[in-house]
Amino acid sequence: MTTQQKALLLKDKQGRFAIEAIPIPTPGANELLVKIESAALNPVDWKVPEYGIIREDYPVILGYDAAGTVEEVGPEVQGFAKGDKVFYQAGPTNEYGAFQQYALAKANVTAKLPGNITFDEATSIPSGITTATLGLFTHNINLDGAELYPFWEEGGRGKYSGRPIVIFGGSSCVGQFTIQVAKLSGFSPIITTASLRNADMLKELGATHVLDRNLSTDALSEEIAKITSKPLEIVYDAISLPVTQNAAFDITAPGGYLVLVLSEAIDPAKKASQPKHVIVHLGATGPGYEASNSVWTTLTELVEEGVIQPMRVQILSGGLAGILEGLDLLKKDKVSAAKLVVHPQETA
Repeated sequence: MTTQQKALLLKDKQGRFAIEAIPIPTPGANELLVKIESAALNPVDWKVPEYGIIREDYPVILGYDAAGTVEEVGPEVQGFAKGDKVFYQAGPTNEYGAFQQYALAKANVTAKLPGNITFDEATSIPSGITTATLGLFTHNINLDGAELYPFWEEGGRGKYSGRPIVIFGGSSCVGQFTIQVAKLSGFSPIITTASLRNADMLKELGATHVLDRNLSTDALSEEIAKITSKPLEIVYDAISLPVTQNAAFDITAPGGYLVLVLSEAIDPAKKASQPKHVIVHLGATGPGYEASNSVWTTLTELVEEGVIQPMRVQILSGGLAGILEGLDLLKKDKVSAAKLVVHPQETA
């Protein structure tokens, strides 16, 4: 096996990208070395170079979703062998970044690829499932979240039957997986906001009602009141722009949980007049990455069963070079309900 590989490096803060040759890392305890066949893009991948946020260890290798083949197995790893096809939560430091041809993976956030999905489809899952589950299912673990009992544990499926949930941004990656885990947990109705052109797809995933994402807060509240009279104790904002955060806060019941995926931007006056739990959850780039999120122990089976489904994918040509086009598409909001994917091994 060669000792060098190609990687896409962000050379400096708010600077330029370059494809360069770098050493292939060696796995340590509880780590795998994976030959990356497919890597997926996320909105955070354009926000880091645009705003100079999150990372300070330049040059930086981005990328938080990957799938490929195990090349080496580090000490203390159990359940994986060389040649296994896997998908995993990549990031948040260079040796784990997905935008390279070989990377390390932590075994506790890695799953074997089931036979019913491809490498490309598998890359749509990691960040979405990690962010969705760590925002909600924090019963008995030391992380901020909605403290729900996990659906993948005994007695968890259907546990919250008859309780409503509202998910802002159902068509987003996190939104699609939050809908699916809400369905597995029994929530009903499952109300989501999205572009109405994606309504049928979201209902197939488990949403019971899809409301126009452009509704005003008052109009949204009126539509929700037609659907359920129960208090909205769980609201998940998978977009978390200031406008969606404030709308989500308004509909969350007093004492309820509002889960955010970006830093809080709620009007302080609004908060002072309506005390609620506000959860800031940064998913794959925050504390959740290092947490032992036990959904990964059953994720292969959940996907194989079909109760967790991958997103629609859109392939970008050019290997790692195709990432630049993809980041531009994401920045300009030209991607709807799909995951952009590249094939690092095709890099010229």
